[in-house]
Amino acid sequence: MIEQATEQIGKALGRIPSGCAIITARSTSGSTGMLASWIQQASFDPPTITVALKKGRPIEQLIEESGAFVVNILGENPSAMFKHFGKGFSLGEEAFAGLDTKDVEDGIVIPDQIAWLSAKVLGRHEAADHWVYIAKLSDAGIEEITPPYVHLRKNGLSY
Repeated sequence: MIEQATEQIGKALGRIPSGCAIITARSTSGSTGMLASWIQQASFDPPTITVALKKGRPIEQLIEESGAFVVNILGENPSAMFKHFGKGFSLGEEAFAGLDTKDVEDGIVIPDQIAWLSAKVLGRHEAADHWVYIAKLSDAGIEEITPPYVHLRKNGLSY
């Protein structure tokens, strides 16, 4: 009975639509970027978002050190950025090699995004195997007026 409930929970969770973005962060320890999908607006005034990141990701150290990150929102055709960031990067690897990036106060803006959000961390909360960061937006840009990439997963219990 519990296995059946877990299976149903996974299928139902997978139907929650999410976008995809590249989160970037920079500190004195380096810079990196990673593919992320659990990003949500959390308040209007001040504009605030939440971002859930699996514990132990290399970017976690940079966000903790800098207290900031940038969300690069991907458009309908994210394949180039999926290919580049999909494998993940350790802190010693050059995550932005070959990309025409732009530095902003809270991180790095990448190419092929439709908008970016610069965020300052207000807090971090434990959510089992993930950290949920709450961050106030400090700057933003819109590069292209096209729809964002949206996807559904077959199973909401794994990536």
